Formats: sequence, C-alpha cells, structure tokens
Amino acid sequence: MQTGLDRVSHVSQLGGIETSVLDNGPGRGVRIAWINTGAGLRYKVVVDRAMDIADASFNQYSLPWLSHAGITAPEPFSLHGTDWLRTFGGGLVTTCGLSYFGPPENDGYGERGLHGLISNQPAEIESIVQPDPHRGAWEMSITGKMRETKIFGPTLELRRTISATLGKPIIRVHDEVSNCGNSPTPHMILYHCNFGWPLADEGADILWDGSWKSGGRESDDRIFKEGKDFRKCQRPLKEHDSGGEAVAFIDPKADASGICTCGIYNKKIGVALALRFHKSQLPCLTNWQHWGKGEYVTGLEPGTNPPVGQAQARKENKLVHLAPGETRLYDLEFEILNNENSIREFLKKYNW
Repeated sequence: MQTGLDRVSHVSQLGGIETSVLDNGPGRGVRIAWINTGAGLRYKVVVDRAMDIADASFNQYSLPWLSHAGITAPEPFSLHGTDWLRTFGGGLVTTCGLSYFGPPENDGYGERGLHGLISNQPAEIESIVQPDPHRGAWEMSITGKMRETKIFGPTLELRRTISATLGKPIIRVHDEVSNCGNSPTPHMILYHCNFGWPLADEGADILWDGSWKSGGRESDDRIFKEGKDFRKCQRPLKEHDSGGEAVAFIDPKADASGICTCGIYNKKIGVALALRFHKSQLPCLTNWQHWGKGEYVTGLEPGTNPPVGQAQARKENKLVHLAPGETRLYDLEFEILNNENSIREFLKKYNW
C-alpha cells in the first residue's frame, strides 16, 4: 500500500472512518460510523448503541449474525424482563452490563432485566482520529463514553476506543469501566459476539479451548455432552425454531502471555476469524448456539462471569464490586485470516 501513496489524493481511497445518520426504518436518526480498514474488512459502529459493532464484512463475506430487528433506536430504560430482546440487533459485538447481565431477576437488590442497560445508551463522542499515511500515520480510532446512571447510584461509565490500522484486517476494542459514584457498586460485563452466515455455516469449526460444562437445561445438554461434536456448526434444527438454543460455560485456556483465543473457521469460504482477550480481564467464555431456520447464529461471549445473573454471582462470591473512582480495563481483538498458510499456522498453534 505504501508504494502507491504518490497516486492517492484523499485517504478515503485507502480507508478511514466515515460518520453518518440512518434515515429510514426503526433505526431512523441513529448515529453510526463506518470503518474501512483498507484490507477487505469493513464494519459499522453504532454510536447510539454503546458504540457496539453491527454489520461487518470481509471482502464479499458477511461475518456477524443480524437479527430481524436490525439496528433500532436505543431504548435506555428497557430494564424489565426480556424487553432487551426487542432491540437486540445481534451484530459482531453487543455489550451486556455494566452492573449485571444474565436472565431477568428480582430480589432485595432490585429488579434487573435481561443483559443490562448499557447497549441501549448513546455515546458522547470524544474523538475521531483518521489515518494520514502521507505523514506516516496508519492508525485510526473512534472514542466515546456512555453512562449507566441514576440518582442514588449506581453510576458506571464506559469509555470505549475502537481502533484499526490501515492495511490490516484487525479490529481492536479497548474499554475502561469506571465507578463515577461515591459508593461501591456491582460490576459485570459480557461481550456478546455473534457470528452468522456465511461465516457460520454447517460444518464450520467453532474454535475454543478449555474445560467446559453445559448450561444445565435440557436443551443445553442435547448439544453440549460428551461424544457430541458441538464444535461444529450444525444444519438448521427444527428444535431451535422459536426459543430453542443451547449454551456451554467455558473456562478458557490462556497462552503463556495470558491471552485466550477463540473463533470460527469456515473451510468452504477460506476465512477464519480469531477473537482474542485477556484471561485476567475476562476469565469466562460462553458458547451460544441457536440454529433456528432463518435465525442461525453462534455466539462466543467473553465475560467477567458466565451469564447466570447477578444473584447467582453474588451467591458464589464471584460478583465484582468497583470502589468509588476505581477503573477496570478490557481489551478484545478480532483478526480475519484468509491466507491458507496463515490459517494453517493459526490452527496448528492451538491444536485445532
């Protein structure tokens, strides 16, 4: 790419960040940012939905699953029961938290709906940095902050930077979660990463390593049991129409540097996606499989806890509390591989 710079007038010929506002359908008025890495990878950051990542494609191949709803306007107070599902667009990354995620519950600590409030919070954009290869600057980034807050607490702030390097098919997500209130507050976060067709297709490999257990329901046990090939994407299953699904809770294995790697590989299209995160930051991983007809998805979800809810995490003494002024950091990286040699080395490294 560098050899052609004397032929380029505007950086958008190569890549960069373009912001806009949707003007039609249920997402009308929602701010977005398209990021083009200039390496075949292009993705949409939904600024008004916690800067989550919706659409993403590599060359001609779509990577995530998108729900029937698609992008909708945020509903900041959808905190009851399963209201969260009404505006769940799927996408490459949907953030769950910040004070809880998991099933709806109501106890002495209050009512908590499915998966928390943060994905329905619009961002205040702090900066957009464009690449400028003529000056030797190949990095691009967008940074914003969102708050989950109410009078008398909790007040948690998510400051997110999504960045890329021109010419590399890699997405980096760096999050800082801070307690801006004056009392300790529970904190849970999960990254709901959703993969769909054509990346996820019958026979594609679901890649992860570590000890695991079924989520415990009958539907979980039908797929996640010894002797079952649950690391392969299945054909659409009749029993997964409507609310059918299966989950496994994984204790992911880290390498010598403390990095966990998971992902998905579809040999038919010659594309692999690697998802990396720090075991010290996100010690848990969930694999969600929902092979419904017309609603076909598998999720790999790093988190501070499995999605069992705040009450269960508290009971197990595994609920994180942030002290006033305390900040926790989280880092994820998505890398696309489509070279036969690089894919072979990637699979060999993890004995996949």
